[in-house]
Amino acid sequence: MAASVGPEIERLVALLAKLPGLGPRSARRAALTLLKKRDQLLTPLGQALADAAARVRACGVCGSLDSTDPCAVCRDASRDQSLICVVEEVGALWAMERGGAWRGRYHVLGGLLSALDGVGPETLRIDGLIGRAADEGVREVVLALPATVDGQTTAHYLVDRLAGAGVEVTMLARGVPVGGELDWLDDGTIAQALRARRPA
Repeated sequence: MAASVGPEIERLVALLAKLPGLGPRSARRAALTLLKKRDQLLTPLGQALADAAARVRACGVCGSLDSTDPCAVCRDASRDQSLICVVEEVGALWAMERGGAWRGRYHVLGGLLSALDGVGPETLRIDGLIGRAADEGVREVVLALPATVDGQTTAHYLVDRLAGAGVEVTMLARGVPVGGELDWLDDGTIAQALRARRPA
């Protein structure tokens, strides 16, 4: 940044630039907006960040983020206690909740298996999932993991580990999205859609 900018602004821009989707340019624009709208944005944002840092923690049951432990989803008695949806990270859980179609519980792995990145089973919350599947009257575990090499590797590993738990293990369907046009889809998506075809 320019020499005329103070260290406080440099630090603000540097921290904002570490957020996903924000590069140095976007971080400078965001910092400028925050500073211009100090009372409406900067001060409330600072307070919200401080509150989140002090109160939000991982749920001891599912691994989601909340200010209570167990989290609101785990405490919700209206949810089907026999269903667990396994997701990579909390963002995927939030995406599932936005749709409103899932009324079971969740288990956040905290990542995916990746030999290249040195992420093994002991790094993830896999043992907790196996324990929950075996001990809590669970009848189905749904693997809602990304359709990537690491996602598929993790899914296969979980299928093997859950084999002795006496639960049905399923995966989300993959294929042509609603409103999707075939000429815009990649070959892998089309092939998966053909394999997962069903009666009309």
